Amino acid sequence: MTIIAAADGSALGNPGPAGWAWYVDDDCWHAGGWKESTNNRGELMAVLDLLNSTADADEDLKVFCDSKYVINALTKWMPGWKRKGWKKADGKDVLNKDLLADLDSALSGRDVEFEWVKGHSNHAMNEAADDRARAAATAFQSGASVPTGPGYVPSRTSLSITAETEPAPAAADAATTAAAADDAPASTTLVSCRVPTHIADELVSRAQARGIHPQEFLAEIIGRSLENE
Repeated sequence: MTIIAAADGSALGNPGPAGWAWYVDDDCWHAGGWKESTNNRGELMAVLDLLNSTADADEDLKVFCDSKYVINALTKWMPGWKRKGWKKADGKDVLNKDLLADLDSALSGRDVEFEWVKGHSNHAMNEAADDRARAAATAFQSGASVPTGPGYVPSRTSLSITAETEPAPAAADAATTAAAADDAPASTTLVSCRVPTHIADELVSRAQARGIHPQEFLAEIIGRSLENE
């Protein structure tokens, strides 16, 4: 499966009190910051901490980000910078090269997809990351305790969508299965079902348009269907 997250940064003054945050869901997020830094460093740090926090999860990663600078730096510009010793065309050091070098190492061997979303456009996950990054920056500004969050917590409840690319098995074998997760509460159930590829793609597309996880979107559909029975 793929971990789907949003990452964002915030700076009050730029430079000024700054925060960063990544968000998977309300039980899985992390935030931090500095007394003085920039918005771009916050954006980069959010992605770096997300990569480090999920390094042992053995999952692909999709990151929603409202910073074109971050996405372009990590997917387009970084190879050229590395070849030039982290120098720009004018011979000057690349800005934030310390974080970029760490990100280069953290991305090595990982399957990571970045998707740009417009900031403050009611994208639920992006807004959640933005709120937490801004809260961290505000805490550094006021000297209050920084709300850091629980960190990466693997989901105890998930709905797995398996795209069907081969003939369906016999009816008895194709039935939806449900099994309680080993370490989950008794009321938590892991549900796995086969669906045609085009349906899986549509579920993912609609969920991403709302800024929520495909599993969460599928759970909503199932819930509404049961209510209408």
